[in-house]
Amino acid sequence: MRILGFDTATNACSAALWRDGAVVARRHEPMARGHAERLMPMILEVMAEAAVDFADLDAVAVTNGPGAFTGLRIGLAAARGLALASGLPCLAVTTLEAVAAGVADAERQGRLLLVALDAKRADIYAQAFAPDRAPVGAARALLPDALPALLAAGRNGQSRGPVTVVGDAAERALAALDAAGMEASASAAPGLPDAALVAAIAAARWAPGAASPAPRPLYLRPPSTTSPGKRRRRRQRPTPD
Repeated sequence: MRILGFDTATNACSAALWRDGAVVARRHEPMARGHAERLMPMILEVMAEAAVDFADLDAVAVTNGPGAFTGLRIGLAAARGLALASGLPCLAVTTLEAVAAGVADAERQGRLLLVALDAKRADIYAQAFAPDRAPVGAARALLPDALPALLAAGRNGQSRGPVTVVGDAAERALAALDAAGMEASASAAPGLPDAALVAAIAAARWAPGAASPAPRPLYLRPPSTTSPGKRRRRRQRPTPD
């Protein structure tokens, strides 16, 4: 099985080729902007390194959020375009589960895992995962001081117990958990999604011939934009003398 995975949802751009149980080519570059310009060259690089043509692929996998609105649109549009042009299934993996997958078993043992990603606002994107890697509750956009309640829900109301935190908002999450008197430590794993893990997750849960509806973006809150009409009215509003 050959799966092309990629991610443009956060502060990195990555692409990877998974083949028969292992990632055989990978690119990962931190970047806040420029995903649209870098993604396709990166995809072509991993395809060339793996000596694989698009006709050889079995599926395409992409992160569908949560993340930056522009980044999500870039990745999803590219995935849908490649899948449509090649007649391939298009599989979705959330950014939170991709980051969680990078945490070593030793850091999960007997601990809840909290993934905390930067939402570019006061809140963060967060989700808890059990030691067996199963998600505990849905992904949420919330303020850091709401994290203890999120974790308590994952323990059936018991707020105490060790927690491992990973993600590019881990520092803010750890500060909030420390203020609440919770035992928490940072993971050594990268805090951003990696296409190598996106492809591996997709390969583990998808079987050739299985139905794969087109991925939809996972938005946890509306975009921080203002319509042109509202901006125009604000500019035309008279100022007091």
